[in-house]
Amino acid sequence: MTRLSATIANLAAMRGMSATPGDGGRPSHLRDLENFGSNPGALKGKIHIPARIREKPALVVVLHGCTQSTGGYDRGSGWSTLSDEHGFMLLFPEQQRANNFNLCFNWFSPADNQRDGGEALSIRQMIAAVVEAHDIDASRIFVTGLSAGGAMTSILLASYPEVFAGGAIIAGLPHGSASNVQQALQAMRDPGAIRGDALGDRVRRASSHKGKWPAISIWHGSADPTVSVANADAILAQWLSVHNRETAPDHRQDIAGHRYRVWTDASGRPIIEDYRIANMGHGTPLATTGDEACGVAMPHMLEAGISSTRRIAASWGLLGAGLKRGCAQPRTHLQAETSTWPAARISRLEPLPSTPSSGTNPARGGVEKVIHDALRSAGLMR
Repeated sequence: MTRLSATIANLAAMRGMSATPGDGGRPSHLRDLENFGSNPGALKGKIHIPARIREKPALVVVLHGCTQSTGGYDRGSGWSTLSDEHGFMLLFPEQQRANNFNLCFNWFSPADNQRDGGEALSIRQMIAAVVEAHDIDASRIFVTGLSAGGAMTSILLASYPEVFAGGAIIAGLPHGSASNVQQALQAMRDPGAIRGDALGDRVRRASSHKGKWPAISIWHGSADPTVSVANADAILAQWLSVHNRETAPDHRQDIAGHRYRVWTDASGRPIIEDYRIANMGHGTPLATTGDEACGVAMPHMLEAGISSTRRIAASWGLLGAGLKRGCAQPRTHLQAETSTWPAARISRLEPLPSTPSSGTNPARGGVEKVIHDALRSAGLMR
C-alpha cells in the first residue's frame, strides 16, 4: 500500500513541473471554443477540426492530467494526428490555474463532480455546442482522460451516460471516490474495499438513466506511484456491476507484454476492456515506434510499446481499417494559433440547466485553501 506521505511527495514533484511539460515552446494548432454556455466551472475549451472531416463525424472529448496543458497532452498522445487521418472531431476542455493551482480538474469537489453543476456541466455544455455547430453524430461521442482527467472521465460517464457511447479512463479513479481533498489523497493511494454492487450503485445514482450504458476502457500502469493500480480494480468492479457482468472475462491475452482482458455483450461487442501496463508508472501509455507509433514521449506520456490512443480509437470504430500508419509527429496548423471558433448555439440534445457564471466558482476558494493548507503542512508551500 502506498503511504500518504509518498502520495503527497509525488504530487509535490508534479507541482514543481512546468505547467506545460513537453510543449517545448511549440505553437498549438488547437482552436479556442467560445460562447458555449453559462460555464459554471469556469473552464476553457479547445477544439481540433481536421482538414478533411467526415460527414456526421464522431467527437472525442480529451481531458488532460494535472500540470498539463491541452496542447501538451495533444502532442504527447497524438490525438489530433489520428483526427486528421480519420476525420473525427476533438474537444479539449482546459482547466484554469484560478480554479486549481496544479491545473487538475476538480474531481474531488462536490461543486464540480455531479450532474448539472460546476466543471461537469461546463464540459457538457461544450459538448452540446460542438454537436450543434458541427453536425456531430450524437450517437458517437466519446471521452477519455488521464489521472485527474481520468477521474473526471469517470464522473462524466456516470453523470451523463446518455451522452457517451464509450469512455477510456487512464490512471484514473472510480466515480464517487472523494468529496474533499483529504478523501482524494486517501483514494489515490488506496480506494478501500472493492465491492462491485456498492461501487455500481454510485454510478446508478448519479443520473436517472435507464438506457444503454457506455462501453468502458481501463488503462493503468502496474507500478503507478501516484494513483494506486487498485483504483483500476475498483473502476472495473464498478462497471462490471453497471453492465451486470460476472468477474470472469470473455477473453484475455498478453499484448506487447501487457495484460488485456475484455467483456462483451450478447452480440460480441466489447463493453469493458481492461489494460494493465506492466512496470509502467503514472501516465498515458504510448508506442512511439513500430506499427502502432502515435504520440511523443514526455512527462506522464510514457513509452510502453503499446499505443493507448490508437487502440482506444480503434475500439470506438474511429480508424476504419484498424491499427495502421504512424503518427509520431502531429502536424502544426500555424494559421490557427490565435483563431477562435464561435459556437453560440446549444445542442439538439436535452435542454441544459443554465447557471450564471462569474468566471470563477464561489466554492473554489474553500477547496483551494484546503489544498494550500495541506501542502503547507507537508512543507510543500510557504
